[in-house]
Amino acid sequence: MRKRDVPFLFRLNKEEADAFRERVKKSGISQEAYVRQAIMGKTPRDAPPPDYYSMMRELHKIGNNLNQIAQKAHTLNVIDVQRYDRDMRKFDEAVRLITEAVILPEKTG
Repeated sequence: MRKRDVPFLFRLNKEEADAFRERVKKSGISQEAYVRQAIMGKTPRDAPPPDYYSMMRELHKIGNNLNQIAQKAHTLNVIDVQRYDRDMRKFDEAVRLITEAVILPEKTG
């Protein structure tokens, strides 16, 4: 079991401290976790938008449905085209929404 029992104190000026706190706030992780990641050569990412997790759950549901269709197609040597097309449309829409929420810049105004 790994223990973190070595305290480490360092000082920042006001500008550095403000920048650090802002980055930590954007990342959604603790100051300690942020510093640990930086020490390990990683750049902490900003926290995902609030609806990211609900979108990912939806993608997992759609993926599960597509997997069920694939299993049925292999077993019966036939595919439910309507169900497949419906779930592919859901998948495409979910990917579009996630892309808008996570990757594309937000619209102003």
